[in-house]
Amino acid sequence: MKIGFVGLGIMGEPMCENIVAKHDDEVYIFNPTASKMEKLKGLGAKACESNLEVAKNVDIFISMVPKSEDSKSVYEEILPTLGPGKICIDMSTIDPAVSVEISKKVKATGANFVDAPVVKSKPAAVAGKLGIYVGSDEAVFEQIKPILLYMGENVIRMGENGKGLVMKICHNALVAQIQNGVNETVTLAEKNGIDILTFAQAISYGGGQNFYLDSKKEVISKKDFTTAFSVENEHKDLGICLNLAQESNVDLPGVKNAKRVYDVALEKGYAKEDFSATIKVVGGQ
Repeated sequence: MKIGFVGLGIMGEPMCENIVAKHDDEVYIFNPTASKMEKLKGLGAKACESNLEVAKNVDIFISMVPKSEDSKSVYEEILPTLGPGKICIDMSTIDPAVSVEISKKVKATGANFVDAPVVKSKPAAVAGKLGIYVGSDEAVFEQIKPILLYMGENVIRMGENGKGLVMKICHNALVAQIQNGVNETVTLAEKNGIDILTFAQAISYGGGQNFYLDSKKEVISKKDFTTAFSVENEHKDLGICLNLAQESNVDLPGVKNAKRVYDVALEKGYAKEDFSATIKVVGGQ
């Protein structure tokens, strides 16, 4: 079974590297910036000159691109080569409604379509320990699960097309609110003479312990905001969340507040930094 992978960014490159290392058949790749393919070519992947060339050569086509418009563009390009027996897996984080629209076009060719966005950040992608939320038919899920397990250790089907993305957007919106609570209380503690590492230790003794603080305390302490997951990507996800909330007639004041913090982070030029850099907004930097 030949696999194709397009979109070799911060997350896509290590995800694809795990596929190349673990899969026993050919892996075809494409990225608009050709230099991004060099490492994977060295590991045995076959570089292509377009998304369409990848799709022509594979049984399973995987995409990992930044935005809704990017996913739409990829699948419009490859539609002519799709048909029965092919499976498309979009692992991008995009608007659920756009993903459902794409799924209908792909399925009209006789191919199958899956949305399978990921959670956690680059270190987990490198280790092959991502969480993956899947929206697909149950039978298709069983077919692709072994491939998803090349990249993740926790894979769960959330329902039909679009439901993986709904879960991903809810997850990231919750993380942003937890993050905002951490940012605010850490800032208050530091203003009163308690450093973040002592703060995190003390928090671990009670009900406030959380994965975000545990995983980011060293980063924040060192003020090293090297990107594992960017400010601009979380900002995008919060925008998708608020659109989904509006469509669902649900008011989310906490998400709106987190989005305002991210709006300021973009204004201050933190877009490409790790999303933990939002603490600089709360701290007035």
